[in-house]
Order: sequence, then structure tokens, then C-alpha cells
Amino acid sequence: MVTIRPKKIVEMGVTGKSLSHSKTAVRVRDLNVIIDEPTERGGTNEGPAPVETVLAALAACTNRIGHKCAQKNEVDIRSMDIDVVVVFDRRGADMELEVDVPFREIRMTIDLETTAPDDAVEAMKSDLAKFCPVSKLIRQAGTRITEEWRVTRRAEAGA
Repeated sequence: MVTIRPKKIVEMGVTGKSLSHSKTAVRVRDLNVIIDEPTERGGTNEGPAPVETVLAALAACTNRIGHKCAQKNEVDIRSMDIDVVVVFDRRGADMELEVDVPFREIRMTIDLETTAPDDAVEAMKSDLAKFCPVSKLIRQAGTRITEEWRVTRRAEAGA
């Protein structure tokens, strides 16, 4: 029997096509995504702005890797909601000044509902910080990410 193992180092890519000064059509696998600016910044508001796309990727990666870490640490996730807010220095994007760290701070609030004990949740949170590639990338760029975890517990049904 032959075991097929997935590659651990892979190349991934997207293709972007300029549709206007603010709107980009991005092809991701077999998906089409529009990234655009809001109308107040000269866009057509047909999709999230580039910075919003980064924040969305952080929320999505926190969700995906968070679930993997939860499974590893035997944390049942009944629900998980993730709010992400950035303190963004727009001077670079506005071409006023080169800004080394445009995202000064990102604040994430993660509402987790589980029946798992505190130690399992803490292990999950620790693993998430170690393994979420998007948060690691942002942190290594110099951005401080603060997380507020609001954990609620509901007794098992029938308990």
C-alpha cells in the first residue's frame, strides 16, 4: 500500500487584474474576488478594501487554526466570534510619509463558548499564537496584536 503524503512546503498564488484605480479583480483558485475602496475614498464599494482584506484574513485564520488547536487540546467550540480592529497609520497609504509599521495595533476580541476547562482553553490559545500564519506574519512585521478572550461556558445538554 502506498501512502501519499501532502507536501509541507508549497507555492500558492493569486492573480490580480486592475479594473480601475481602486478596484482589483483577484482570482484565487477557482474563485473571483473583488477588492475595492469605499465610495468616500474614490472606489465603487464592490468589495473590501485591501486593509480590510488583511483583517478578514486574520479573523479567518484565527477561526481555522483556532479550531485545529481546539481539536488538539480537546476544546469543544460551541461558538466563536472574532472582532478585529486596527489602529492604522494612513500616512503611508496617503503618500505623506513612509511608514515602517502601518498597523500600529490590532485588537482582537474573541468570544468563545465551550464546556472545556480553563487549562485546555489556555493551551488552545497558546497553540493559536504559535501556529496562526497570518497573525505571525503581522506580528513579525512589527504590529502589536492584543487579544481579549471572553470565554463563556454552558453546561452540556442533559447534564
